[in-house]
Amino acid sequence: MPVFSYTFKDANGGFQKGTADAESEEVLRRRFEEQGLTITEVNMIRAKSPKAKRTGKVKLANISIFCRQFSTMVDAGVSLVRCLDVLQAQTQDVKLRRILADVGERVEGGESLSRAMARHPRTFNSLFLGLIRAGEVGGVLEEALQRLSVFIEGDVALRRKVKSALTYPVLVVIFATLIVTFLVYWFVPQWVKILKDLGLKSDQLPGPTQFLISVSHAMQYYWWMILISIAVILIAWKMFISTRFGRRVADRIKLKVPVFGKLHHKICLARFSRTMGTLLTSGVPILQAMETVAGTVGNTIMSDTVLEARARIREGDRIGDPLEKSKQFPPMVVHMIGVGEESGSLDFMLQKIADFYESEVEAALATLTAAIEPIMIVGLGFVVGFIVISMFLPLVQAISQLSGGGGS
Repeated sequence: MPVFSYTFKDANGGFQKGTADAESEEVLRRRFEEQGLTITEVNMIRAKSPKAKRTGKVKLANISIFCRQFSTMVDAGVSLVRCLDVLQAQTQDVKLRRILADVGERVEGGESLSRAMARHPRTFNSLFLGLIRAGEVGGVLEEALQRLSVFIEGDVALRRKVKSALTYPVLVVIFATLIVTFLVYWFVPQWVKILKDLGLKSDQLPGPTQFLISVSHAMQYYWWMILISIAVILIAWKMFISTRFGRRVADRIKLKVPVFGKLHHKICLARFSRTMGTLLTSGVPILQAMETVAGTVGNTIMSDTVLEARARIREGDRIGDPLEKSKQFPPMVVHMIGVGEESGSLDFMLQKIADFYESEVEAALATLTAAIEPIMIVGLGFVVGFIVISMFLPLVQAISQLSGGGGS
């Protein structure tokens, strides 16, 4: 993407300079016009921007701490270069330290903070860069960083709740799989030997027992084929969802799957509302905000809905109409967005929607955690019970035959 240097007139009538990536000069001018600013001079620096640096992903919690500390130092009047140097020395995260060192060097060399951070897209996403850019243009960088910190802390808290709710079921599934594998792989063959010693032939065994023996035989002698099959399926699925069509299929399944689909939908709605509200509060134009939200909502079906709404808004429609037609946004959300749009408090309404759906997610997680324990216990009991009954059916059958033979 081409890189331009520009000069624009700020709200106070002064002139400021900077650099930015844009598809063309017209796109760059339109971006500033949407923020109520006028560019007086534009020059292309180079046809394409340098490649983004490949760095490891930094934990969101560490980024949140960085934003809060950065905001405090900027608010205290410390220069950006000095802030970055101090934060680089203080952070315990090695990856973040390397990133801050690179950002600090580039800012000291004359690049804007947002442009320097844009070279590390795995750490600073489009939402982060959008807020930083808005803070730079509006001269309220410390407020933008503060809002980022609050937003990321909320996102981290939501992710932790989801992870903690799913940790117990995952552990139960792992241990149940290990127990069943042990019974089928080691215990069943020993039992088959006992049955053979008793003179029972395989064709005389009950159907459930024959099925269990077949599964045990496959695990003993064809375990490598089972592992290869699982690996092939996982790799094929990963390749499939790496395509746009595959990703859409996977995301549609996430929205439609029983129980978990509704939970995922609520998480997406909470993320959409919180992100959109944060961007609008920070002064980001609505079209740019919706483009950013589409990349951070976490589901391609929802993202396409947001982008379609953005296109309709550009043509003059209200934001609520295309969202309502998509059927992906509940009537309550559409109504509150419409009220916020009419009253000029859309950012406030979006924050209220986010609060509501975050509480809904928390309640759904609590209900799911309480319900999933008995379901998994019953499921595990059924599997183990089937194995035990299948193993003892031949003995019951043999005893019945002996009793019948003795009676005659």
